[in-house]
Amino acid sequence: MALLEGKSVSKSFGGLMALSGVDFALEKGEILGLIGPNGAGKTTLFNLITGTYRPSSGRIHFLGKDITRSKPHAICRSGISRTYQLVRPFASLTVLENVLVGIYFGRAGGRDHGRRAAHDEAEQLIGLVGLAGKIKERAEHLTLMERRRLEIARALATQPAVLLLDEVVGGLNPTEIAQTMDLIRGLRDRGITIFMIEHVMKAIMGLSDRIMVLHHGELIAQGTPEEVANDQRVITAYLGEKAEF
Repeated sequence: MALLEGKSVSKSFGGLMALSGVDFALEKGEILGLIGPNGAGKTTLFNLITGTYRPSSGRIHFLGKDITRSKPHAICRSGISRTYQLVRPFASLTVLENVLVGIYFGRAGGRDHGRRAAHDEAEQLIGLVGLAGKIKERAEHLTLMERRRLEIARALATQPAVLLLDEVVGGLNPTEIAQTMDLIRGLRDRGITIFMIEHVMKAIMGLSDRIMVLHHGELIAQGTPEEVANDQRVITAYLGEKAEF
């Protein structure tokens, strides 16, 4: 049984079909990539998984439980967390305070955490993502890469079994991309299963065990990075004839 799976998941907004009959399965311990042109339905799928939207049809299961109509906070506390393409930390709070919010409010029983234990855990997560030197810095003063790292730390604070990453290397330079790829591999090594959207092909091809491709809300291909890169439907719809990774 897959850790997270969807069956015939569809979502329409008025007359617009954003997703149409998409099946997916995320196996424990893997990194599953999700690619496609802008407007293909990628973030819509993440919003359905996390309860921001409800599917127009189809079902989503996590750990064998139907979460199709569960509320976002319940899904988060059950073990699914995410980052966002547009990073929006609590700007006036410090890095430490941002992560403490995830500990106290993003997991079941989080508010029962003692202050010292919560602070110790937050500091460990901040160190894990490479922000130990910024722990007292207000989020509004961080660089883009640092804000993206903070977003990951906040998501990790909820103790997810599944982490959804929405374009976490977008806008970063090659060195920052390589560092973030190492961080993502490290998270998988710590037992976190990852589902990631990314437009940076070097990152998605270098990290993913499998890749799904959406186009106009439909799943047009899935397979290993090599299989997807050589799929003519994917080349035509998204990658281009001279795609290089």
